[in-house]
Order: sequence, then C-alpha cells, then structure tokens
Amino acid sequence: MVKPRVRVPAISQPVKAVEGEPRDGPWLVSWPNGVLPSSWGKNLNFWQMGRDPIDGQGGVAVVEACVNAYASTIAQCPGDVWRRTPDGGRERVANAASRVLRNPNPYQSRSDFIYGMVRDLMYAGNSYHLARRNQRYEVSEFHPFDPRRSKAVIGAEEAIFYELAGNDVLDGGYGSGFFSDYATARHRYLVPARDTLHLKLAVTNGEYLQGRAPHTHATDAIIAQRMIGMRLINMFATMGKPPGVIETELNLTKDQVAELRNRINEGWQGVDSVGGGPPILTNGLKFHGVSMTAKEAELAAASKLTQDQIFMVYGVPPAILGMSDKSAFASTESLIQFWLSGGLGFMINHIETGFDAFFDLAGYPDEYVELDTRALLRPQEKDRFEALARGVQGGILSPNEARAAEDLGNVPYGYEPRVQQQVVPLSAWEKGQQAAPAPTSPAAPPADEGKASFKEGILRRAFSEVRHGSV
Repeated sequence: MVKPRVRVPAISQPVKAVEGEPRDGPWLVSWPNGVLPSSWGKNLNFWQMGRDPIDGQGGVAVVEACVNAYASTIAQCPGDVWRRTPDGGRERVANAASRVLRNPNPYQSRSDFIYGMVRDLMYAGNSYHLARRNQRYEVSEFHPFDPRRSKAVIGAEEAIFYELAGNDVLDGGYGSGFFSDYATARHRYLVPARDTLHLKLAVTNGEYLQGRAPHTHATDAIIAQRMIGMRLINMFATMGKPPGVIETELNLTKDQVAELRNRINEGWQGVDSVGGGPPILTNGLKFHGVSMTAKEAELAAASKLTQDQIFMVYGVPPAILGMSDKSAFASTESLIQFWLSGGLGFMINHIETGFDAFFDLAGYPDEYVELDTRALLRPQEKDRFEALARGVQGGILSPNEARAAEDLGNVPYGYEPRVQQQVVPLSAWEKGQQAAPAPTSPAAPPADEGKASFKEGILRRAFSEVRHGSV
C-alpha cells in the first residue's frame, strides 16, 4: 500500500538576528497546526515575552474553588437596568440592556452567560463578547469567545478592533448572514470596539487592552500547591518509603532474600484482598514499621500556608468555602457583606460598569445596570424577614414594597411608609410644648369650705335615713 503524499507549504526561514533581538515569524510550534504566523502579534509569543505557557487553569483545587465561588455566586444575581426618578427614587427600565441581560443568546441562559463571563475573567483576565444587533440597531444577542484565542488590535486611524475566535456555535454557521461581514479567516472575526463587550482585570506594563488573571500574582503559591499535592499522592501511595523492614540475625543468600520477599509480598497482598490473611514471620524474623517523619507531617501546614496566599490574592474568605469556622460571623448575611466589601463587591461592580460603558448609560445614580445581591440571602429566610421588618418599622420601606421583595401582592393602604406614633422629630415636640397651656397645680380649697362640705354630707346622710324609715 502506497502512502499518500502530503504537500507541506513552503515556510520562509526566519532571518537570523543578534541574540536578544526579536525574531520575525512564522514560528514552528505545537499549536495550532505546527505553525504560528507572525500576524498573531506578540501577545501569544510567550517564548519571547518571558511568560509561562502553562497558566493557572486546572490542577489546583483551591484555585478552582475560588473561581467557582465567584462565578456561581454572581450568576445567582439577576440583572436589571434602573433609572432615577424625579422624587429621588428609582424605577426599572425596559431597554436593550435589560432584555439582553435576561436572554443573552439562544444557547445560553442568564446564569450560563454570567457564569462563563466570570470564569473567563478569573482564569484569563479577559472576557470577550460579540454583540449582534437587530434592525433598529439595538443589541439583541451577546456571543462569547475564547479569551485565550482573542485579543485587541489597533487598526488604521488609531481605531481599536478585536480579533475574536473560539465560538463553536458561530463556527457551525449560526448567524452567518450577519457575522460574515466580520469574518477575516476561517472561524476568526475582526470586530470594531463598538460591537465588542470586553471586560478585563488588572493591567500591567502599560498593556491597557489586555488584562491579567489573578493567578499570575500567586504563581509561587500555585506551584507549591501542585508540588505538595504530588508529594502527598506519592507519600500516601507508597508512604514515601517502604512500609517497614524485616530484621533477622541469619545470614541469608541472595536467593533466600528473593524467596522471602516473594512470600512476604504474597502474604501482604492478602491483607487487603477478600479472604486473605496477615503474613507470618518465622525463624526469628522481625518486622519493624517505618513511621512518618516530622518533615512529612509538615506538608499539611505548608499546604495550608499556600492556600491562605491564594485566598488573599483572590479575595475569598475561607469561610465561604467551608475551610474555616463561620462562628466569627454573626450570620450568613454578615459573611456575605464581608465578602461584598472586598473581592465580590469589586467583581460585581466591575461587571456592572462594563455594561454601563458598552450601552452608553449615564451610570450610577442616574441610569445604570445592577446585579441584585439580595438574591444571595434567599435561603436565609430569618435574616431576610428581619431586615424587611426593620425597614418597614423604620419608615424606609412601605408594606407593599416589603411584600414585593417577597413576591407578594399589594394590600390596601400599604403604599405609604409609616412610623410608630412615639417617633417624632424634636421640632414637632417643641411646637407641641408651645401650643399646650402651661400646667398649673390645683389650688387647695379654703379651710372653711372644707368644713362646710363635711357638714353638708352628714346632713344629707341623716335626711336619707329618716326618709327611708331607718330612724
């Protein structure tokens, strides 16, 4: 059988350069397809940029736990667009932003959309979404792309474009009539900034169009976690050393040692198998087990130390993951509020302001996108009802507003906030004191008037007794 010939396109040899100078492409790599063209730019040339091509994604449970905590928590928060009213309150707005927050695209729910967005931000430092517009030029859909295969580029006249790739739904032909204008090559799109929702985290070295993931700031801790994990696997698989040694004062030959080892192995395997039994040593043979050293016992402490460093970088309280005592917080609400004051609050606000900028909203407090964090307290019924009761009793919420927060209908006379009667401002108390007459003490009756009243009472009693025949 004759093997078919595969024609390999000619690749120009890279021009030799002085050591330390950049080399023009193409470069031979293992992905994609063995060739990386020079048009991909410097962001993916990790061998020239001095970056580790192995990122922090996968392999470390604590990193995945932190990322999933952010993604699953924020995905629970429903999004709405709010507008300030003339009376100082606010009202929901039904526009393109609110509609796309509820239904981002045909193949993703609101939870899928936010969950994937946060994971992209935490693992890659960037999140790219291509906007599809309807006939009124309103955004009707958002389509996510792989942040590791997408990037921002500077086009002609200093315009910002995005080179996007990594969406199998669009690659399969969905929306080909609309997205064909953006296609530059197979499964790659060149999109202007006005149609790209780009969220990014920390930027360094002046790369303001490229964010960096949090794990890049905890590289040492992540590497240590991986090494400790591998060490623990090896240690518990083989105890890091033989489980014990057999001692004897007999002089054994090489063949006798091999025979004894085989018999011990057969008996030892029987300990864990069904119907097996422990090995029996004879002729003065003694087994001495090898215990774990203090150095190996310190691996758990070292693992705890590196975990704390990762928690600090991601801003996740260990109590959120159940890795510390929650008794330090009075309630679940206080724990969530503590997290909201740090990492979680920043991430939610970062996403909200990103939507505000893309949809050209005025921003807080006039018109803005809000992810409702009250949904995080939905399982805590007691804390939720106590907060609503205090809001109603303090005159902050009306009864109908509190009932609406619990998806309950309105009741008559429940639209107006109310307070208890004894709660009045000091100015009202002062006015009431001025309007009321000054209190006066009752004057004591004269001495003669008192005596006359006493005599009159005695006479009336005597007259009554005579009238009824008792005398």
